[in-house]
Amino acid sequence: MVMMKKNKKRILVGSPVHQKPEILNEFLLSLTGLKSDSFDLDFFFVDDNNDEKATELLLDFKQHRERVTIYQSKQEDDYFCDDQTHYWNEQLVWKVANFKNRIIKKAVEEQYDYLFLIDSDLVLHPMTMEYLVKADKDIVSEVFWTKWQPVSEPQPQVWLVDEYGQWHQERGEELSDKEIAIRYQSFLSMLKIPGLYEVGGLGACTLISKKALTIGVNFNPIKNLSFWGEDRHFCVRAAAMGISLYVDTHVPAYHIYRKDDLKGIDKFKNEHQGTLPDINVITGNQAKLTLSMVVKNESDRFLKHALKEHRKYIDEAVIIDDGSTDDTLELCLDVLNGIPVHTVENQISKFANEVELRKQQWAETIKKEPDWILNLDADEIFEKRFAYEIHDLLQQTKFDVFSFRLYDFWNSTHYREDALWRAHLTYRPFLVRHREGFVQKWKDTPQHCGRFPENIYELPNSISNLRLQHFGWANPDIRLEKFRRYSALDPESIHGNSEQYQSILDEHPNLIRWKE
Repeated sequence: MVMMKKNKKRILVGSPVHQKPEILNEFLLSLTGLKSDSFDLDFFFVDDNNDEKATELLLDFKQHRERVTIYQSKQEDDYFCDDQTHYWNEQLVWKVANFKNRIIKKAVEEQYDYLFLIDSDLVLHPMTMEYLVKADKDIVSEVFWTKWQPVSEPQPQVWLVDEYGQWHQERGEELSDKEIAIRYQSFLSMLKIPGLYEVGGLGACTLISKKALTIGVNFNPIKNLSFWGEDRHFCVRAAAMGISLYVDTHVPAYHIYRKDDLKGIDKFKNEHQGTLPDINVITGNQAKLTLSMVVKNESDRFLKHALKEHRKYIDEAVIIDDGSTDDTLELCLDVLNGIPVHTVENQISKFANEVELRKQQWAETIKKEPDWILNLDADEIFEKRFAYEIHDLLQQTKFDVFSFRLYDFWNSTHYREDALWRAHLTYRPFLVRHREGFVQKWKDTPQHCGRFPENIYELPNSISNLRLQHFGWANPDIRLEKFRRYSALDPESIHGNSEQYQSILDEHPNLIRWKE
């Protein structure tokens, strides 16, 4: 009897195998090299080979490893691939789906902690299992890249929507070919940065938790779904069950899609000798992004929606509650659950002397030793593509400050533009790299002092075309409240423009519809 160490996770590695021997050999060698100090690996292969040499390789693997099961499919369907591509038909797709369901059945019946489903034409990095388990997600794949046609650019085996949509697009949103190309390249660029990212579809190299297996994820066809391929049906079913899908990109696998790809294996293996990236299972940014925010009585406004967007890309948050009398702070902690949050509560509001509040915000934020500080108010939300393009800004090394255009929304769909309201024509700093030794100088005015030190532009700086939506004027009640507040705090218009103050109550302002 094989004795297992207590408390070690049990993982079933499962693979349907119909493979050329020379490719299968590389696949099996990579399984042998997997690091598994903190868990036990068992193996279950569905032998669907029509080449005896491939079957012999599986038997040899079983002879030299413990806890290996080989199930003979006894099916004789032919599967063709050549130097161009692989040729699938409907019968083959659902045959493979049945094989995968058989593997799932074994994992459930024998109560494995995880099932790792993998295609037999992949070569794995030795640390693959360590990273996938560390991600702590119910369904997570390791990325790999494939030239689906010999002359095409490599693409990942993960996608965002539908069958293989690899750019973000809202329902009903119309995009030009240029905008689609930009968003597509942003998605690919993001996946080339080591990290963990939520996606809409995945496959071929996937770790599935016991929880997801028990709920009932499987590869059965969904009758009212016409998508091609069993992985699409698996992913749609998982999403409908409330299970999010993720891809890890720390240690990409190598895909032997054509025999010619065998030439690249030595280079892939040599890369294993280098230093591994640190595991980052929060957002995938190598640089830590810290959200810094001042809030006061925001629970019934835009805060919840804003934080839901921000949590897509931040690693931690610093929240200064400036004298709230509602449940604003509780809302922050609830929406950002799972993300480290440092909170400070001011029993008496400091907003009447804003510069002291901003100094406090800066001091509390740099205590957390951020790499980058994203300073946003509770009613500010970046446009959708920010989540995919922020990574490029964080990874570059040339600039320490990025400025953006801010659009003042007068309702949920339109922003204001006239002689007095044209903030969006000016770039302002919202994203700053924290530099040790930077001596900040503040504009010592009680109002309109700026959210960063006024000498922030002494650091290398640039602008971004990513746009920021400001909903702080987006309904009549808020506008009236702000008018009264500015009138009380700055009655002589010393720190602001009196004409602009009065224009807050304009009944017929010039509004422009927002377009993503």
